[in-house]
Amino acid sequence: MANKGPAYGMSRDVQSKIEKKYDDELEDRLVEWIVAQCGAAVGRPERGRLGFQVWLKNGIVLSRLVNSLYPDGSKPVKIPDAPPTMVFKQMEQIAQFLKAAEDYGVGKTDIFQTVDLFEAKDMAAVQRTLMALGSLAVTKNDGNYHGDPNWFMKKAQEHKREFTESQLKEGKNIIGLQMGSNKGASQAGMSYGRPRQIIS
Repeated sequence: MANKGPAYGMSRDVQSKIEKKYDDELEDRLVEWIVAQCGAAVGRPERGRLGFQVWLKNGIVLSRLVNSLYPDGSKPVKIPDAPPTMVFKQMEQIAQFLKAAEDYGVGKTDIFQTVDLFEAKDMAAVQRTLMALGSLAVTKNDGNYHGDPNWFMKKAQEHKREFTESQLKEGKNIIGLQMGSNKGASQAGMSYGRPRQIIS
């Protein structure tokens, strides 16, 4: 946004650490998924962090990606006919993607900030958001995910258990090990070193 000069000292160190978190292999997998999910019309980026950033920067590819995870007729992000050229419109498109991703189920801690992508501040955070979105899509298994399911880890799902009233009552009669009973075990006969010598 604002013209910024090069970073020096601690700022440069912090930025270089952030840039080292970017994963080129993960980029390849994410590009394959986005192309499989949205179709070849989205194109492919140049290899590398900067090419990936330029590909996603205007928010159109991201918007198409999140829309493809919903059934027809319920697309959460409105995509303009012509890609936005003005900066605030592009950032607004990215913000719409982020809102739709959060509504889809991506946790707030996994969501990147708009400037992370737009100014390439933290492209690793963008990768984390896309990974979280892909994991949710695979986990939901609602037929809207396209691509190899092995590209993403399935999220843990709730396995709720139901107990009858009699089972709950039986549980009250059992003494847990945390309550001090260990089937008759005690500390009798145990020694912890020599007793303290008191010399007067």
